[in-house]
Amino acid sequence: MKPPRTPSAVFAALAAAALFGASTPLAKQYVGELSALLLAGLLYLGSGVGLLATRLLRDRGWKWPPLTHSQWPWLLGATACGGVAAPILLMLGLARLSAASASLLLNLEGVLTALLAWIVFKEATDRRVMIGMALIAVGALLLSWPVAPVSITAGGAGAALIAAACLCWALDNNLTRQVSDIDALFIAGLKGLCAAVVNISLALAMGQSLPTWAVAAPVLMIGFLGYGLSLALFVLALRQLGAARTGAYFSAAPFIGATVAVGWFGEATSAQFWGAGLLMAAGLWLHLSERHNHPHWHGELQHSHPHFPDVQHRHDHS
Repeated sequence: MKPPRTPSAVFAALAAAALFGASTPLAKQYVGELSALLLAGLLYLGSGVGLLATRLLRDRGWKWPPLTHSQWPWLLGATACGGVAAPILLMLGLARLSAASASLLLNLEGVLTALLAWIVFKEATDRRVMIGMALIAVGALLLSWPVAPVSITAGGAGAALIAAACLCWALDNNLTRQVSDIDALFIAGLKGLCAAVVNISLALAMGQSLPTWAVAAPVLMIGFLGYGLSLALFVLALRQLGAARTGAYFSAAPFIGATVAVGWFGEATSAQFWGAGLLMAAGLWLHLSERHNHPHWHGELQHSHPHFPDVQHRHDHS
């Protein structure tokens, strides 16, 4: 049976998409100034510290969530995939590709999330959602297809790195689904803090130095909103929608990122970009317009209530 789809869960998924989508072109502005490791580490530091501080204020102190021994491997695996590997791959890809194109390519995360959810974790599927995923995948192939010799080494490599980041996030999404009943702020905050420690430690070990506060402060804020708050909302949506459908709604994120990159930062576009965008937009529309209609039956119920028949309601009762 399909998971229930409530307005609050859909809103959480779309809000998560908006925050993460806008963070991609914003983070792109610091790619040349900071290394991929250091930038990823600072983004997740803002996420982890911001969310855990919010949780402390909410609970008026530290409260340990009821995580069982069997749930820790899921959470640690999600942290390794989505908190350590994925952001590094994304930052390396951003260094080789425009923010607008990279934003659209992030649609692959939703496709891969759904495929893993359907094939590996046996979530219910729907033909409409599957067609939408196929359109998004074709759009991603069109966007990453080299149109000039220089693209084969630059754009092609950047697209491959971002696709790898999407696979890591897809694994993260499905692993997080297994612990989504735990406090969302704790899950997102812990993942962010662990990822920050690993990435920043590796960057410092390689001889890189921390940036000035003028550079670090906006990066930390981007991390808190685009990675932290976005992830907390994503976890809330996972509880009701499941990984496949949450990933489908999250597919709005790349379009928001592309809009910011083109409209705000004035990045150049091409016919290839707009063609891929139309395919992906059609796929996203199929996801958003899905209706939860299917035949089902309920067991026998007994009930009683006052009954006042009128002209439209006259029949015998046994």
